[in-house]
Amino acid sequence: MTPLEIRDIIGHLPHRFPFLLVDRVLEYELGKHIVALKNVTINEPFFPGHFPNHPVMPGVLVIEAMAQTAAILAFLTASQSVGDKNVVYFAGIDDARFKRPVVPGDQIIMRAELEWQRRGIWRFKATARVEEHLAAEAALMCTMRPA
Repeated sequence: MTPLEIRDIIGHLPHRFPFLLVDRVLEYELGKHIVALKNVTINEPFFPGHFPNHPVMPGVLVIEAMAQTAAILAFLTASQSVGDKNVVYFAGIDDARFKRPVVPGDQIIMRAELEWQRRGIWRFKATARVEEHLAAEAALMCTMRPA
């Protein structure tokens, strides 16, 4: 497996700025797991309002970054791309927990492990870490459908 650069990522996700939350895929094994990163900068469009004097990345966007990471693995495993007119939709989020805030200057390392895939539903165990510290974790379910 070759790491994926941003040009490759946009071929496997329909998201674009400002909602593309994966900067690079570091490693993956089809049908198994994926590791990706997001560089968090003060220039993110949500920081002026969340919060002006104490910028914190919204937890829902940390979950979204983990979901985008999982979606890339689903697209890669299914040999699909955005050009094939498919979209991966959330089907469920379970056991979401936030352990530490994510702030400007952090680099989030997201890992998603495929737990199972049945009848078009994919379930992943996902984590987001900053350095060695767990920032968030969740079980994510998604489905791939025609756009």
